[in-house]
Amino acid sequence: MRITILTLFPEMFTGFLTNSIIKRAIAKEAVSVNIVNIRDYTLDKHHRVDSAPIGGGAGLIMKCQPILDCLNDVKKDSSKTILLSPRGYTFNQAKAHEFAKEEDLVIICGHYEGIDERVNRYVDELVSIGDYILTGGEIGAMAISDAIIRLLDGSIASESIVEESFEDGLLEYPQYTEPSEYNGDKVPDILYSGNHEAIAKWRKKQSLLLTKEYRPDLFNKYELSKSDKKLLEESKNDSQPKWEATAINKGKKFIK
Repeated sequence: MRITILTLFPEMFTGFLTNSIIKRAIAKEAVSVNIVNIRDYTLDKHHRVDSAPIGGGAGLIMKCQPILDCLNDVKKDSSKTILLSPRGYTFNQAKAHEFAKEEDLVIICGHYEGIDERVNRYVDELVSIGDYILTGGEIGAMAISDAIIRLLDGSIASESIVEESFEDGLLEYPQYTEPSEYNGDKVPDILYSGNHEAIAKWRKKQSLLLTKEYRPDLFNKYELSKSDKKLLEESKNDSQPKWEATAINKGKKFIK
């Protein structure tokens, strides 16, 4: 996959491209990421890429000419072009999967008070990363690129993706590391039971409960199975369910 990011501030992407999963994905040729400076395409003799809004108003607006000349130079027939915009569809994990299927993705970063309205006519989709104001689209472009790249074959182990938050519509279950007890706070015994079926059941139950508590918007969209409903019903009772107690008792030799 190829991702091309059009920006006025290419230096902002240096750390992003040279660390962690992104660096490894590029090294493995799972993706190529090209950062293109919109400023290189201005025809203004003073190299300006912005000007005051026609009709008056605060701030500066990015001109359409440098953006569109830059876009025309990098865009291919197979390109999907997105513009970071508050008007856009709010980016989520489903959208990350959709974009990860593209052969060539072009992301345009706005800046200042906005961009010339005419640029909107030349893009395939408007995308937002949330209802808040940032200085420019660069951080949004990094967030979107990161979410996409980690889904590509060769970026990370496939099993690391399957049970992450939002992949099945729920938040991820609690995770723990050693020590088994810290300041009186213990790792749940079920995780030491060695019973993988019971552990998976416990984790699903925790995912349901966490999503219901912290993200009711996601929970209300999630289609509960019969087993999900049973797990939620169990949670109303303070006592330990029989299946969990049995797994823990049988795995006592592993429990710390």
